[in-house]
Amino acid sequence: MSTTNINGLHEQPILPIGDPKAYSSVRSTIEASFSNGRVPDFLKSLDRGGLRIRDFETVLGKGLLGVNTKAEYNQLDNGDQGQIREYYLASLERVSPELRNKFFKLYAYY
Repeated sequence: MSTTNINGLHEQPILPIGDPKAYSSVRSTIEASFSNGRVPDFLKSLDRGGLRIRDFETVLGKGLLGVNTKAEYNQLDNGDQGQIREYYLASLERVSPELRNKFFKLYAYY
């Protein structure tokens, strides 16, 4: 389901959140991991672990987004989990080109 704005572009509709507290907690953790001050360390931890940045479930399972984040994520319904995955993927695409080049292997498709 999508909507069309006045420019003719499609926008995703805003979906209601089932568990706002858990959703906000998980989203805040992702936001903090990708903040300017912490993203280099987050990328280093992924690199050291040999993880692919786009493999959200593995990153989550290894505790790299926080020790309680997986449990909070698992409390969410499927729709909320999908929104969190999309937010995570959008966040990793906003990392500066310099850092993306430095951690090229994390971003490479293979």
